[in-house]
Amino acid sequence: MISWIQKYFQHHFRIIFALILISTIISFIIAFGPGSNLGRGDGRKTVTREFFGYNLGSQEDQSRLIGDAGLSVNLQSGYNSLEGADLQNYAFQRVAALALADQLHVPASSKQEIAEYIKGLRIFAGEDGQFDAKRYATFRDGLKTNPRLSEALVSRVLADDVRADKVQKIIAGPGYVLPHDVQTQLDRADSLWTVATATVDYASFAPSIPVSDVLLTQFFGENSFRYTIAPRVVTSVASFPTAAYLAAVSLGESEVRAYYDANPGRFAAPAAKPAVTKPDPAAEYAAVRPLVEAALRQERAQRLAVKAASDLSFALYDGQITPGTSAFDRLLTTQHVALKPLAPFAREDGPAELGRSPEIASEAFKLGTSRAYSDALAAPDGAVVLFWKETQPSRQPAFAEVRAQVATDYAANEKSKRFVEFGKTLRVLIEARLKAGDTFAQAVTAAAASGTVKVATQSLAPFSRRTPPQNLDSSVAGALERLSQGQVSDMIITKEHGLFVYAAAKKLPDLSVTGPAYAAMRAQLATVNARIGASAQLAALVEQELKKSEPATIK
Repeated sequence: MISWIQKYFQHHFRIIFALILISTIISFIIAFGPGSNLGRGDGRKTVTREFFGYNLGSQEDQSRLIGDAGLSVNLQSGYNSLEGADLQNYAFQRVAALALADQLHVPASSKQEIAEYIKGLRIFAGEDGQFDAKRYATFRDGLKTNPRLSEALVSRVLADDVRADKVQKIIAGPGYVLPHDVQTQLDRADSLWTVATATVDYASFAPSIPVSDVLLTQFFGENSFRYTIAPRVVTSVASFPTAAYLAAVSLGESEVRAYYDANPGRFAAPAAKPAVTKPDPAAEYAAVRPLVEAALRQERAQRLAVKAASDLSFALYDGQITPGTSAFDRLLTTQHVALKPLAPFAREDGPAELGRSPEIASEAFKLGTSRAYSDALAAPDGAVVLFWKETQPSRQPAFAEVRAQVATDYAANEKSKRFVEFGKTLRVLIEARLKAGDTFAQAVTAAAASGTVKVATQSLAPFSRRTPPQNLDSSVAGALERLSQGQVSDMIITKEHGLFVYAAAKKLPDLSVTGPAYAAMRAQLATVNARIGASAQLAALVEQELKKSEPATIK
C-alpha cells in the first residue's frame, strides 16, 4: 500500500484529492462468458444478466448504466477522463454503491446536499479552481436546448453521486496509517537534498570491438527473430497523375473568388505596408489570386484523376474482366493506361514509389486471388489502382543476405554491454576518490582521466522532492529513492548518455509526531487509504454480483 502512495503521491500532490473518487478506482478485468450481451448485440436471442436491478443483456439498460457513469465522470473531472474498460468498471462500482445505499437505508440526497456537492465539481470551477456561478448558469441554460441531456437527468445523476459518496465515506472507515508510514512520506517529500551529477557521453565512448564471421554468425543465430522478413505484397499500378488533368480544368472568376472566400486562412497575403491604415479586401484578394487559382485547379484536377481511376476499376468490375486477359489489355489500351510494377513492400512500409503511403499499403494487403485489383486510391500526385500479383510470406533470410545489418547490430550491442561495464568501473573509481577526500567534480575528473570519454559534472541547488527544480531529470529523482547521504548511484543509462547521481547531503525534516507537517500528512494518507479500501470493497461487491448471473460452464 505504502509503495503505491510513495510512487504517485508527489507527482499528483495538488490534484489527487480533488479527483480521488475517480483516480482510486481499482482496475480489474471482468470476464464475460459466451452468453454475455454487454457491448454487443445478438439478433437471435436476448440473454438476461441481472446486476443490481439492471439487465446487462439489455441494450437499454447498458446505455443507461454507462451513460449515467459517463455523465458523472464528466461532472466530477470536467471532461471525459474515463473510457472503455475504465468507464465500465467505474459504472459497475457506482451502481454497487447505490445498491449498498439501499441496503444501509441511506436517505435520499437533499437539495442542500446536492447544492453543496455541485460547488465542488470541477466542471463548474473557474480559473482559480473555485466554484464559478456563471459557468453553472451557462451549463443550466445549455440544458434547455440540448436534446440529449435534460435537467432532470443531470439532477438524478447528481443525487445518485451524492448518495454514492455517502456510502464511500461509510465503508471507507478511518483510513489507518502507521506513524512509520507518515514519517516515511515526510522524509520523501520534504527532505532537503544537495545533489551533484556526472553525465557520461555515450557517443564519445568508442571501445575497440573485434568482428569476425564466427562472432557475427553466433549473434545472428541468437537473434534471428530480429531479421525475419515480414510478408510483402507484389503489385503493379495504374497511375493517374494530377498533372495530366490540369489542362482539362476550366475556372471562372466567380469560382476562384468563392474558393478564396471559403478558405481565407489558406492564403496569406503579403505583409502589409506601414502606410496602409485600412484593410483593402479587393487588394488582398488580388495579391493572392494566382495562388488561389492554382490551388483550386490542383484540387479539381485531383478529383478528375480519382474519377478516371474509379472509371477503370468500375469497368473491370462491371465487365467482369480479369487482369492478364486479352480483354484486360484492350481496356487498358482504350483508356490509355499503362501498368508499372512496384517493388515488393511490407504492410508497415508502403511502396516507395507512392510515398510509402500507409493507406495504400493497407489496401494492397486486402488483395489476393479473389480480389485482384483495388478501388481508386488517393496517391501523393494523383490517384492509382493497384493490381495484385502475389503475396510473399514472411521468411528467415540467410546470414549472407543480412550480414551488413548483423554487423551493425552486433557492434551496437557490444558497445552497449561494454558501456555498462565501463560505468561499473567508473563508479568504483569515483567512490575511491571521494573516500580519499576529493570533491565529486574532482573525483569524476580523475576517474575519467585515463580515457577519451566526455564527462560533465553539475551541482544542483538544494531541493526537496515536494518542490523540485523545474527541469530536474526524472532519473535524478528516481535515483534518490535508493541513495543515502554520501552515496553514488549506479550509472543510469539512456540512449544518449550515462548518468551518475551523488547525494552529497540530506537534511531530514521534522519527523516528530508533534511536528507541524505530521498531522496534515497523516490526514492526507488516511484519506487515500480509506478511499482505496472503499473502492476495493465495491469491486468485491461487483465481482460477487456478476458471478450470480454468470453463464454456466459447458463441460
